[in-house]
Amino acid sequence: MGRTPRVDAAKVSGTLKKHGYVPVRQSGSHRIYKNPDGIRITVPIHSGKIIHPKILNKISEDTGIPLDEFR
Repeated sequence: MGRTPRVDAAKVSGTLKKHGYVPVRQSGSHRIYKNPDGIRITVPIHSGKIIHPKILNKISEDTGIPLDEFR
């Protein structure tokens, strides 16, 4: 397994939308996405900041989206 990609919130949001997740609400600096199956994912939104690798790993694990697709 390679290194976790270093991506910002915009890239994560785009990848989630590509896989059927839609933003349902935002609470402060966290945007909540939901897919048709009802799975919810929370993404921290801080413009220009890189998503921490542990958070990106958890998003990948919870959604089943491979880390390579976030590149």
